[in-house]
Amino acid sequence: MLSLMDLVSFTRQLVDIESITGNEGRVGDFLHRELSRLGYRANKMPVEGERCNVFAVSPEQSKPTIVFSTHMDTVPPFIPSSDDATRIYGRGACDAKGIIASQIAAAERVREEGIYVGLLFLVGEEKDSLGAKIANQHSRGSKFLINGEPTENRVASASKGTLRVEITAQGRMAHSAYPELGESAIDKLLEALNRLRAMKLPSNPEVGPCTLNVGTIEGGRAPNVIADRARAELLYRLVGSAEPLRKEIEQAVSGLAKADFVLEIPFVRLRALDGLPTMVAAFTTDIPWLTDWGEPLLVGPGSIHVAHTEGEYVEKKQLSDAVDLYCSIARRLSQS
Repeated sequence: MLSLMDLVSFTRQLVDIESITGNEGRVGDFLHRELSRLGYRANKMPVEGERCNVFAVSPEQSKPTIVFSTHMDTVPPFIPSSDDATRIYGRGACDAKGIIASQIAAAERVREEGIYVGLLFLVGEEKDSLGAKIANQHSRGSKFLINGEPTENRVASASKGTLRVEITAQGRMAHSAYPELGESAIDKLLEALNRLRAMKLPSNPEVGPCTLNVGTIEGGRAPNVIADRARAELLYRLVGSAEPLRKEIEQAVSGLAKADFVLEIPFVRLRALDGLPTMVAAFTTDIPWLTDWGEPLLVGPGSIHVAHTEGEYVEKKQLSDAVDLYCSIARRLSQS
């Protein structure tokens, strides 16, 4: 069983293996080796090239009722680990390598009590959830999936969805001294974005508002050329069905630009447990792509507010508390 010192050390070992999305091979190899060393039947689940999910079970139970799961990949850039008296720093410290360590520690602890939990670690969550989509084709009959993301050890009652949209405008090039001879795609795109930003977005009384982020804008050829092309990438955080929003977006940009819906991750409601603090996750997870792995719960140590930042960290106490929490949840669910 991992002590707090081991938990910190194991988290730092994971952080120090660069695993930016698309490059998860080494961290998968490390986890496969370590889980095998601990006595689990660990298997690699091929995803793409050297990228593999890792699934592990105790020899005592090949089809676990409960599976702990999170992702191995991180966003760029790679930041090596460091720590002080209270925190572990580095890319993935809270999202989600500290979670991997705490889930393994919890699985080890409840294993001693005769509760056998499966472990599923996935690639690609930060980009397209490809690992989760592949894993869903190979479910093992589990009844509950406890997914780990930074929720500050509060159980999420819901997770917002994502709608990613590309807005593209077309124009006609001309010399900038004679703008009347051209048609500016940038002007069209700006007007389309103004309309989209003025739209009243839906709100869910239990979850909060749908939000919009204009993430990128690009276009044009040169300062002295009327732009013949322009494009923006938008991301909406969903609090309900995306279909009405899609129609409103298309209507808003009609006559100015084209809307392409390139990614949708649905809004999901999640199970809470009596007596445990709750939160609403404004971010998306692998859960919508793991429907065949059982009823999902979402909980983990760390704060999403520091994930993806240059100062990403996880509190050591939260890691330790997460082990206790995962064990408690596994005990309760094993009696369901």
